[in-house]
Amino acid sequence: MVRLLSYFGSLTNGRIILWCYAIWYVVNVVNHFDARPRIWLTSIGLSAIIGTALLISTRTSRGGTTRLDGWQIFRLYLMPFCVSSFAALVKDAGYVLIFPPNLRENLVGLALMAGFVALVCLLRNSRLGARNSPSMNQSRKIKVQGLK
Repeated sequence: MVRLLSYFGSLTNGRIILWCYAIWYVVNVVNHFDARPRIWLTSIGLSAIIGTALLISTRTSRGGTTRLDGWQIFRLYLMPFCVSSFAALVKDAGYVLIFPPNLRENLVGLALMAGFVALVCLLRNSRLGARNSPSMNQSRKIKVQGLK
């Protein structure tokens, strides 16, 4: 549990945004879940095709091959899955862009994201989050270099 809290306390702003996307996705999938296999199999197929294209496009360049870690590769496949399954689940549900027509669903999603961001901020300011924060580690390196 301490490791998980430490992880959340050290999230970069970009990763916080990705977690908020995931929260929004889960809230909407829960509210509009459809167990038909066709939706999920189509999403898996699209994820495989688009994820592979994303992997190829992010790894190769004129300068050589870029090394990606396992979580980056996982996200390259997860995002197309989430987009395609989201689109299939909310089809004809009256959504405006990505927002459900029901105020309660919007408020639940926004409240969960706000709670998550508040938790991350609390953890960043605690000893647990500060210990592993990239900015704290950088400032420690600068202090150590200044002492040499």
